Formats: sequence, C-alpha cells, structure tokens
Amino acid sequence: MNARIPPSVLNAAQTLDQVSVLWDDQIVPCLQDYIRVPAKSPMFDADWEAHGYIDTVVRSTAAWIEAQNVAGLKLEIVRLPGRTPVLFFEVAATRAESTQTVLVYGHLDKQPEFSGWRSDLGPWTPHLEDGRLYGRGGADDGYAAYAAIAAIQALKTQNAPHPRIVGLIETCEESGSYDLLPYIDLLKPRLGDVGLVVCLDSGAGNYDQLWITSSLRGMASGVLKVEVLTEGVHSGDASGLVPSSFRILRQVLDRLEDSATGRLLPASFHCEVPADRMQQAQATAGILGDELYKRFPWAHYDCGGATAFTLPTTTDPLQALLNRTWKPTLSVTGAEGFPDLNNAGNVLRPYSAFKLSLRLPPLVEADVAVQQLKALLEDNAPYQARVTFEGAAGATGWNAPSTAPWLESALQAASQAHFGAPCGYIGQGGTIPLMGMLARGFPAAQMMVCGVLGPKSNAHGPNEFLHVPYAKKLTAAVAHVISQCP
Repeated sequence: MNARIPPSVLNAAQTLDQVSVLWDDQIVPCLQDYIRVPAKSPMFDADWEAHGYIDTVVRSTAAWIEAQNVAGLKLEIVRLPGRTPVLFFEVAATRAESTQTVLVYGHLDKQPEFSGWRSDLGPWTPHLEDGRLYGRGGADDGYAAYAAIAAIQALKTQNAPHPRIVGLIETCEESGSYDLLPYIDLLKPRLGDVGLVVCLDSGAGNYDQLWITSSLRGMASGVLKVEVLTEGVHSGDASGLVPSSFRILRQVLDRLEDSATGRLLPASFHCEVPADRMQQAQATAGILGDELYKRFPWAHYDCGGATAFTLPTTTDPLQALLNRTWKPTLSVTGAEGFPDLNNAGNVLRPYSAFKLSLRLPPLVEADVAVQQLKALLEDNAPYQARVTFEGAAGATGWNAPSTAPWLESALQAASQAHFGAPCGYIGQGGTIPLMGMLARGFPAAQMMVCGVLGPKSNAHGPNEFLHVPYAKKLTAAVAHVISQCP
C-alpha cells in the first residue's frame, strides 16, 4: 500500500455518537431478533437448508443493510448450489487516488446451544442486562455485518474520503468455512486488490482499549472410536476378560498427550514463538496480569468456610498467554457410546468414542497434522481392537504480517480517540479459517483482526454475551482506521 496517510477528517466524538445511536435504536433490536433464530452452522444442523434458519438470518441482515440507504452501496446474496449463502456488498471509493480495496469480514452461522445457561437465560432468548446482550451468536458473530455498515455510514455522514470497501459475510465459519473458498474463487474478480482486511470475528483482552489479534491457532479435529464388542454384555460376566473400550481409548490418547501436564508429545505439533510475537505477549501479559486466567468460570464450592477451586495450569501471566495462543492443546468436546447416568446399568459397553479438538500453533500446517494424528491414533491398536479416527478436518492457523506504519498509527489513534488508551496486541487461541485463505490470496494485505469477545463473553458456551459499549467503540474505531487507509 502507498505509505502516505490521508489526513483525518473524522470527528471522533461525532462518530461515536452516531454509531451509538444506531446501535441503541436499530442494531441491538436487530441482534435480539437474530439471537432468537437457531441458525446453527451446517456441522451442527445437517438439515440447515430445509430448516431455513440460516436463510432467515441472511435475508434479515440483508434487509436491514438495504434499509440504511448507504450511498453507493450495492448488496447481493450470493448462492452456490448445495452451499451455505454469503452476503456480499461493495461501496465505491470516494478517494480519487485510491486503487485498493478494504475487505470487511464476518459470519452469521452459530454454534449449538450447549448446556449450563443461567436459569433466566438461554441460547435463543435475547436478554439485555447492564450493557450485555446475552444469547447465542450476537457476539460471535452476528454483530459484524451491522457494525461494518454503521462504520461505513459514519464515513458517509461526515463526507470522509475512503477507499473502495467490500463486505463478505459467510454462513459456514463455525464448520470450518468449508463453503467459503468456492465463494472466494467466484468473487475474487469483484474483491479487487485487497490492501486491508478488517475481520470482526475475534476477541479482546479487556474492554478498556482496542485490541488487535496478532495470531490465531489452527485446529485438527475428528472422532476417535474404539470398538471391542458388537453389543453390550453384563459387566460381571465379561469384565476382566473383555478389555474396556474406555481403557483402550485412554491408552491411545497417551500416545498423543501427557495426561499429567497436558503437553502434546509429538514434536511436529509444536513451533517456536517468533521474536516479535514474544515481545507483544510480554507487553500484553503486563497489561492483563492475572486476569488472563481469572476470566474463566472456574468450578468452586465452599467447604467449611474454605473455598476450594480448580487451579489453572499456570498462574504466570506470560506463560498463560503463550499456553492459549502458541502451544498445542487437546480437548475432548463430545462423547458417544456412554449412556446417561440414569440409564447406566452394569453393562460392559461395546465401544467408546470421543470427539477430539486439537488446537495447533499458528505456524503448524493442519493438513500434515491431521495425517500424523490419524496414523498415531490408529496404528497398532491395543488388544487388536478396532480403532478409527474419522471425520478428520483441519484448519491452519495464522500469524499476522508486519504492521505497516500507516496502520500502526491509525490503530493507536483510533484506540486513544475512542478508548483513551493505547491499542493492544494479543494472540487468540481460536481459528478463523478465512485469515489463512486471505493471507495466501492477498499476501501484501494489511490485517485489522478484532472483535468483541472479551473477558467472560464465553463464545460457544453458556451465557455468551455481546458487550454493547465495547462494540460501539469498536465500530467507531473501525470507521477511523478505514478513513486512514491509503
């Protein structure tokens, strides 16, 4: 990109006032309607097309965008046969010398319900309380399309010159964005020469400043299944002779993970932390301190006046940050073959299956990791049991390119203007498959990866919420950065 920074013509106070009014009067009510729709991602709703929930949220979002009458905006719902739809919009440049495009990204599909919601809350029941909008998907990532349009409208209201802007809002992100690449191929001629990507699907270290995501972990996932019988048998009759499928499953997982420490054993699943990321992590650890681990809903109880609680793997802020952003970690996110407790008789079960989610460091190639994972788990099964790792999928992580001087200046100015604090940089433990796709397709593009998923917002889990005051300031900050884009 041209290094020359355009003069700022946006009035920060006016921008924040305008987007705040739009959020209060229109966006929050729209997001409440959005939360009510169980628009689960295709991985969690195989009949998504017949149910029509994804189509409902896409059409509702499109209708709202069209109702804003943004000058020069063209909007289209793009559909490929058998694939989830995407929203695509474009706004022509008003800065004559600008030749590059700003791409704004978000998604509208959702994670499933999960359990454990507060008694007065629910995944499909919006509830606004103390500036927090509870419900599934509002923060991850239904707000993104609305915030993008609000930021563009602020530019238009103040007649701030801007480059060409396009928006890409998908509906398959929570399933790994497997539908997205065909749309990128289809739309690439219309995307133009992308010089800046504004991704609104990430998180924040706190709600006190603008946070930019500097890296994302990748993921390898699949279902590990151990079969020992064709049907269940009486445990008193068979145990001691028939090996437990769960014990075999534990043995197989011991090849992958040190169960005492959680360390992943294969060296190929690890990578060195780049020097610039280590410096940023040290600075961020200094800002956030013990909030890096206190933010989570640890299980605790009162035992005779003394509180017992689960300890984190580390209480060192820097190590805590690196553990969740640059270390591989294994999670079991689902199980099959286990009856619920009320129906668990004295039966030796025929099989055990775990759904595995392996988070990979940003620089580890997911496709290679998936192949290695399958071989490691399946080979030489104990007791010659049938061990399979199926439904395997992977998404490579992402490490941000070096920040151009103009973008660094714009981010710091936006954070100071709207938060009164410097911009912070933080790696995230999750995966946004689009970022890797865009990095390959537009290697020279700058990246503003940000979002509203701050402390306790709990995306994917119970009591997910959108921090509305932070979202307002983030929207204004996005407008400022776009106004500064050469």
